[in-house]
Amino acid sequence: MNDLDKLIHQTRVYLAVIIAAENLLLIGWLLLGWFLQLSAFIIIPGAAAIVLGGCLIITIAGAHHVLGPIKTVWQAVLHISPTNHEVAAPELDKIRYGRELLVNLIGQIYQLNNVATGQSMAQQAERADLKNEFVAANLPLPLVVLDAQENVVFMNTVASKYLHKSPEELVGKSIYSALDMSFPNENTFDKWLAEAKANTVIDYNSWERVRFGLADQTSLQFDLSAYYNKDNSNGYETMIVLFDHTAQYGQDDQAVSFIALAVHELRTPLTLLRGYIETFQDEFAGKLDPELDGFMHRMDAAGQQLADFVSNILHVARVEDDQLMLELHEEDVSEVVSAALKNYEVRAKVRGMTILPTIAPDLPSAAIDRVSFYEILGNLLDNAIKYSGDSTQIKVNCTMSPEGMIQIDVEDSGVGIPTNVVPNLFTKFYRNHRTRNMIGGTGLGLYLCKALVSAHGGHIWVRSEEGKGSTFSFTIQPYSQLAEELKSSNNKDITRGAHGWIKNHSLYRQ
Repeated sequence: MNDLDKLIHQTRVYLAVIIAAENLLLIGWLLLGWFLQLSAFIIIPGAAAIVLGGCLIITIAGAHHVLGPIKTVWQAVLHISPTNHEVAAPELDKIRYGRELLVNLIGQIYQLNNVATGQSMAQQAERADLKNEFVAANLPLPLVVLDAQENVVFMNTVASKYLHKSPEELVGKSIYSALDMSFPNENTFDKWLAEAKANTVIDYNSWERVRFGLADQTSLQFDLSAYYNKDNSNGYETMIVLFDHTAQYGQDDQAVSFIALAVHELRTPLTLLRGYIETFQDEFAGKLDPELDGFMHRMDAAGQQLADFVSNILHVARVEDDQLMLELHEEDVSEVVSAALKNYEVRAKVRGMTILPTIAPDLPSAAIDRVSFYEILGNLLDNAIKYSGDSTQIKVNCTMSPEGMIQIDVEDSGVGIPTNVVPNLFTKFYRNHRTRNMIGGTGLGLYLCKALVSAHGGHIWVRSEEGKGSTFSFTIQPYSQLAEELKSSNNKDITRGAHGWIKNHSLYRQ
């Protein structure tokens, strides 16, 4: 007899015993009434009470006894259910009714649960392995995934082909040693990631014009997007996606290189012309009538403007190739600003304008590369002169900023800048479409200013209102902020690159 047949037999016996007991009780009551000569009014209600009471007892006791095994199985199922952890497991050693069947059946349930749990864990582990994840593995864009320690844990096939690196060369290594990416400003990937880990649970960001050098000395240029998810259950905290723009950005670089090559040829004749102009000014000083003297000043201003144009183009080319290095020396800010302004007084005078400097007293010495500083201030003054309209004054203020930096403001009262133009002003080759046909320029001056100011450890920005003029401001570091660095360095001077944030994602030192 199997376990199920045993349970059926036990059930039949149990029900037969209860029914028999009820019938015996009823027969006993009838015999007692006959023996005691009780009236029918007593015997019949008593018999009815016995029948009804017996039915109630059979229903309650029978249902509890017969359905007991089902309740035990139900308790076992709820115990292993993932949403009912508070239900205790049935105590199998206390089961008497249908014990063999229940022990066997519940054992089978537990075994099936273990198998299902194992399969689920295996499937989850398979899903957690991004090599088997369809979207990640087949994404038509380079994808790199990092763990909490910023080590590479996965790269898809497209990323391997794009970066010319096999997974074995990258997986398990720090992203910073595996991919030495360079960014166009100080807002780098590692800086963002450190801030995201400290302040947020989920964050994302993007960067444009990121560079990565290949082994054959060529470089890739791409936009980069990153997503951060703190304490990801699979260990995938950061995902990086690359959008290739090597061809597009390369055209810009080629344009700069071609212009630089052409402009370089202007330096020799330009130097010769400026030398003749200076000689004529020295030889004929005080001997020319006012009209000829004005011609001479205009020639000098034009020669200086052309020299600045040549310098801008060549410096931008060096910035793009990471070849422009700045030597920061301790300089008197008042003296350097005054010297820089003298070079532009003639150009302003030719345009009927006056430069009004205001330099705060007791300014601290600053860490300045003179040539680059002149170029920054010169570009801002040149723009102020060109865009001043009917205004006849340009104000140059030199003060201390609330942040402890030395701040220089170049203010004009000219045409101003539309609000929608301001965000693009410091972009390479950008020109305001409203004025570019009326006022000449290359769209490189402000781009160069931003690179040079950043290399000085400062920032540059603009405040403008259309029709009321503009104020371009930039900051440079006081020399005292770099004193400790100089003490710990073998160099007398600090050398920075205009793309100095390339190495180790911070300002580069030599």
